[in-house]
Amino acid sequence: MRPVFAIATHMLTGMGNTTDAHWQGVCTGKTGIQQYTDTSLDAAPFMASRIAPEQWQAIHAQTRSALQLFPFEQLAAYSAGKALEELDTPLHLNDTVFILATTKGNIELLGDVPDERLTLYGSAQRIATYLGIAAKPVVISHACVSGVIALQHAARLLRSGQYKHAVVTGCDRFSRFVLSGFRSFQAISDAPCRPFDAARKGITLGEGAGTIILSTQHPGNAQAQLLSGATSNDANHISGPSRTGEELATAITRALGLAGISPSQVGLISAHGTATVYNDEMESKAFDVAGLLHAPVHSFKGYIGHTLGAAGILESIMILESMKHQTLIPSAGFEDLGVPKALNITRTLQPATINYALKTASGFGGCNAVLVWGKR
Repeated sequence: MRPVFAIATHMLTGMGNTTDAHWQGVCTGKTGIQQYTDTSLDAAPFMASRIAPEQWQAIHAQTRSALQLFPFEQLAAYSAGKALEELDTPLHLNDTVFILATTKGNIELLGDVPDERLTLYGSAQRIATYLGIAAKPVVISHACVSGVIALQHAARLLRSGQYKHAVVTGCDRFSRFVLSGFRSFQAISDAPCRPFDAARKGITLGEGAGTIILSTQHPGNAQAQLLSGATSNDANHISGPSRTGEELATAITRALGLAGISPSQVGLISAHGTATVYNDEMESKAFDVAGLLHAPVHSFKGYIGHTLGAAGILESIMILESMKHQTLIPSAGFEDLGVPKALNITRTLQPATINYALKTASGFGGCNAVLVWGKR
């Protein structure tokens, strides 16, 4: 089995333009969530983490040569390009695949441009062309586990020897379509989301892009190793998660087994943590079934909101930062435990020994996905 390493990252959300800006934000207690009043998106004020106009100016400036790219594609291309710039030695792009994780793509343009211009594969192809990657790109669009599955699929391609490197980018934009959709579920909180907290009221939406470059080469530049991944499905409900957590626990147990580590060795869990009643309860039960109640848990959505298809990649990047700094991330907004199992929620920034970390994600349709990261 070829080892797969994360060798560069980039993230852009309402919290900042770089990975380091997000880490510094965590260290200073900053979040990207604020209240907006925008009647073009919703008649009522809403909480969200959105990319600021000055950030969009930087994105447009970087990608202006690619006039055929729509804003969603520009955002993804910007992040992927910046991640490539982080490398000391440029990749051989003929050995590289581009993988795009998203749930909505250019959905806000539906009806304004020809339908064929809005296909996710078309977006991925244009971004890959912008990056100079000739290989046929891959699109992963699987609800809110898209980012985690994209990383898992990339690792499989690299281990198979088909490619030596993978540029994996997750991206979704905030739009009226997305906001109204979650409002229809009565899932939107009127305050910043508070995952796992007794006073949580629901989701805060966010937008952004994140990129992790994976490689079977350059282990000297490795930030961490992607050890394994696994998926499962609740087969429970089109939108509601399992009531027992057993299905997510099955994916966790399988991923840990593939990585060759025991639950007691997990030093950090980056949970899906949407701050909805049912998701947070399900995850707490899953962690209990999987023997992980000891492990420190946080949700990064209290900082940048729920970024849909980008979430698994953005939140994995912060796992890499935690492992790099050997520091646990506090779960923003958490005060009092509001789930049925006694999770070890991280409340403050604190040093810790983190050799192995778990990323979990769940989504509509009952999908669950898990990654195991190891310190390099």
